[in-house]
Amino acid sequence: MDHALKFYINGEWVDPASSPVTTLDVINPATELPFTKIAMGTAADVDKAVAAAKAAFPAFAATSKEERLALLKRILEIFIRRSDEIGAAISQEMGAPLAMAKSAQAGSGTAHLMEAIKAAEAFEYDTMQGTTRVVHEPIGVVAMITPWNWPINQIAAKVAPAIATGCTMVLKPSEIAPVSAVLFAEIMDEAGVPKGVFNLVHGDGPTVGVALSGHKDVDMVSFTGSTRAGVSVAQTAAPTVKRVHQELGGKSPNIILRSADLDAAVRSGIARCFGNTGQSCNAPTRMLVPQEVMDDAITIARDAAEKFRTGDPNSANTDLGPVVSQLQFDKIQDLIQAGIDEGAELVTGGTGRPAELNAGYYVRPTIFARVGHDMRISREEIFGPVLSMIAYDDLDDAVEMANDTVYGLASYIQGDLKEAQALSKRLRTGNVYINDAPWDGAAPFGGYKQSGNGREYGVFGLREFVEIKGIVGYEV
Repeated sequence: MDHALKFYINGEWVDPASSPVTTLDVINPATELPFTKIAMGTAADVDKAVAAAKAAFPAFAATSKEERLALLKRILEIFIRRSDEIGAAISQEMGAPLAMAKSAQAGSGTAHLMEAIKAAEAFEYDTMQGTTRVVHEPIGVVAMITPWNWPINQIAAKVAPAIATGCTMVLKPSEIAPVSAVLFAEIMDEAGVPKGVFNLVHGDGPTVGVALSGHKDVDMVSFTGSTRAGVSVAQTAAPTVKRVHQELGGKSPNIILRSADLDAAVRSGIARCFGNTGQSCNAPTRMLVPQEVMDDAITIARDAAEKFRTGDPNSANTDLGPVVSQLQFDKIQDLIQAGIDEGAELVTGGTGRPAELNAGYYVRPTIFARVGHDMRISREEIFGPVLSMIAYDDLDDAVEMANDTVYGLASYIQGDLKEAQALSKRLRTGNVYINDAPWDGAAPFGGYKQSGNGREYGVFGLREFVEIKGIVGYEV
């Protein structure tokens, strides 16, 4: 990692402003051992990066749509060439199984770049409304604060539309999973992104995150992370009245209708919940099952969960890697114990590591059944391979429980299509996934309530990065 101890500012890899430099070990969660170090930034580094982005903005904002599309296509070409390298880095820094890290984690970056190009090609920046010209202009300097669980997914989902619309930016990736971000910055450099348009500063939330969120020369903050951290970002940004775009936590319900194939629905629901070792904000962690088939659903769930193989991310036989850190491991263990203490039925799994593993932040794939709606495991975001099965009497009961949460990121429905379509209108979430539908990189992504505000992906992502100007009397 030639550039791990440097920041990318104004088109160059530069040393941190502070001396001596504060460093942080990057831990491989499969071994609990450090494999590299990064430099940690300060407010002085943020000032330098924001100044570069501000200086670069007028010229980049004035580039043509065609010039920015050509730049995005160069970025995409290089990203594809280095995709396996990025996947390997993600596997090492956050524990995703290597095959999944290459196909899904790195693959999501490819998908977002492709969707941004497609959306930007069709996007109309100037339109006439009577005699008024309506103009979409880049919002300015954007601070991007991204998480560790899908590191490149969130970087690409922010950087691509920012480039497409003519914004300049400063990225603070998660300090827990920063290596893939360094590789992304190398790609931006190789693609010839103009100096100051893209900048990267490593650091933690209380230092670099706060400095970015409150900076007077930052016009927008695009943040993905926990709801707790999102509240802090919004509070810090408030005095400067900048736009704050947030994609936050979730506690997504998965309603299995009476019309569903119970075996297939339970198995697919568990697979979705356990994907990325349960570390996805939109994971369907609450499975709502008709009361009368709960016993059958439990039997299916036990069989499905016990087929998941937890272990070394480098093994082709591994389905679930470790969770990302000791902090996350401890939080998950506390919530699993809370489920036991509060009287939920432990179907499989439980506290501690899988018996065959004596190192690494590995969590036992865990299923709870007959979970009370008010139990902690039903209310709190666990962010691990833990599923709560909750019985419902009728659809009104299911909808009430599904919506009775502070979150509103996603929900899932399995069963008859027409019934699911009707039910989708009653769910208070930014996304509804019907019958195990595949991921759609052009669908709007974002949440209601405490799951955030604003939308990402495709044309919806582009709209977040523009201001709208009305030029009245432009024509007579």
